[in-house]
Amino acid sequence: MSFPDPKPNQSTEELNPRMKTSLIPFFPCFLLLFFTGPPAPAESAGGSWNLLQPSIGISAMHMQLLHNDRVIIFDRTDFGPSKLSLPAGTCRNDPNDTALKIDCTAHSAEYDVVSNTFRPLMVQTDVWCSSGAVTPDGTLVQTGGFNDGERRVRIFLPCSSGGCDWREIEFGLNARRWYATNHILPDGQVIVIGGRRQFNYEFYPKTSSLAKNLYSLPFLVQTNDPKVENNLYPFVFLNVDGNLFVFANNRAILLDYVKNRVVKTYPTIPGGDPRCYPSTGSAVLLPLKNLQAKFIEAEVLICGGAPRGSYTQALSRKFLPALKTCARIKITDPNPTWVLEDMPLARVMGDMTLLPNGNVLIVNGGASGTAGWELGRDPVFSPVLYRPDNRIESRFETQNPSTIPRMYHSTAVLLRDGRVLVGGSNPHVYYNFTGVLFPTELSLEAFSPSYLDPQFANLRPRIVSPGSQTKLSYAQKLVVRFTVSGALAQNLVSLTMVAPSFTTHSFSMSQRLLVLSAEKVTNLGKTTYQVEATTPGSGILAPSGYYLLFVVHQEIPSEGIWVQIK
Repeated sequence: MSFPDPKPNQSTEELNPRMKTSLIPFFPCFLLLFFTGPPAPAESAGGSWNLLQPSIGISAMHMQLLHNDRVIIFDRTDFGPSKLSLPAGTCRNDPNDTALKIDCTAHSAEYDVVSNTFRPLMVQTDVWCSSGAVTPDGTLVQTGGFNDGERRVRIFLPCSSGGCDWREIEFGLNARRWYATNHILPDGQVIVIGGRRQFNYEFYPKTSSLAKNLYSLPFLVQTNDPKVENNLYPFVFLNVDGNLFVFANNRAILLDYVKNRVVKTYPTIPGGDPRCYPSTGSAVLLPLKNLQAKFIEAEVLICGGAPRGSYTQALSRKFLPALKTCARIKITDPNPTWVLEDMPLARVMGDMTLLPNGNVLIVNGGASGTAGWELGRDPVFSPVLYRPDNRIESRFETQNPSTIPRMYHSTAVLLRDGRVLVGGSNPHVYYNFTGVLFPTELSLEAFSPSYLDPQFANLRPRIVSPGSQTKLSYAQKLVVRFTVSGALAQNLVSLTMVAPSFTTHSFSMSQRLLVLSAEKVTNLGKTTYQVEATTPGSGILAPSGYYLLFVVHQEIPSEGIWVQIK
């Protein structure tokens, strides 16, 4: 593939003073107004945007929300100095770095959602275009990168003191991992799949004899387009049978990763256009429901991307229109088929984020070109909401636009209060702020879906108990007490559990939403209620770890609480 190789930065401009790491907090306010009707109809725009930080000093290429309500953000190290200084006297000394051997600026940051502040973190080696997952104890495990970082594992154990930082394990991986995908597994291991010129997978940690091996995956060879690839950052989801759905380029397999064999081969998406990097679309596993049933359905939705040939054309400065289609498939069906739907807006390099009520937000990206340095055009400022339970003609709703282009290397993650944190966008080899079509973007903003509008305040549940950080067991009876100030529709109450994702390059790894059906809703008086449900029955449905638990009433979610299931 012909991406430009980074070269030492000879002319980094200090265009803006470095941002201080303790800034004025942002406090979302929700006014209590009378209910004026149901959420907006499918054809109406909704949602609102707030700029949280004009600059955090680095561009948010990778993001992960942790169970202390802090988001770990990192970019790459090989472009020269960032706009965020490391603490006084701290510098990164890396003789292998291709841009700056001694660097006293940060390339990672911890963003505190509650206080709307951030602090620098230090990564020693290059984390460019890497992958990650959160283990059952809440530790962020990041894998791979570029140059001297390609076989590294980096560990971040969250803390409340503000003193925690990255710890690196040299040769923690068996193979170089650049543009790979991770997924947390039922046993707590992390699987790492693919990457540039890596047609295999491996496991972390290396605590068993099996985990010490590499496993060949010929599917990644078969889906590799010569000189273009179109199979990097494959879309990977844990199916309800314990196997992995692996999508690369324009087709998918069901992989028994334990026995290293393909269980099922899925049909090619109609039209045959690629959806993976650099023809970057996005994908989600739609909410899992009816978890106590004998047979549980699982569906995957893949949206956007670039037509075949777009990457080569973009290198010649011809930018083809992005794909406008979404493809949806029931991966648990004996004879599954893809169903195509048209989005209101064509999009490449979009992010797909599961919202607490089960809808999907499609945000970021461009309307033409592909991923890669300087290869995207026509920013798509308006997100789109996808309602998976609506009939096929009325699932999409265009949302109110941002004013900030979010092109290559943008990210989005769900927050505990129901907002979506959006950051990143740097389609350049270095940080470029002037004289370019899309300047490097260091800001963070939040998109508030319409369910956070003040007019729905009297429908919005507020969880009273259990408290946050509650520990749950599998197949446990769960009782959640909550308040609603308005009239409660008992048949429209449910619980959802959302696994926060590691997000980069338009894919949210390990993202998962489970709907816990309300078995009984009781009115306790004085606007207080309790709902009874049963937690997922196994780690196959819900891998052990931290989830956000929400009460949802008439599609209006509460603020979430953290729960840990194991």
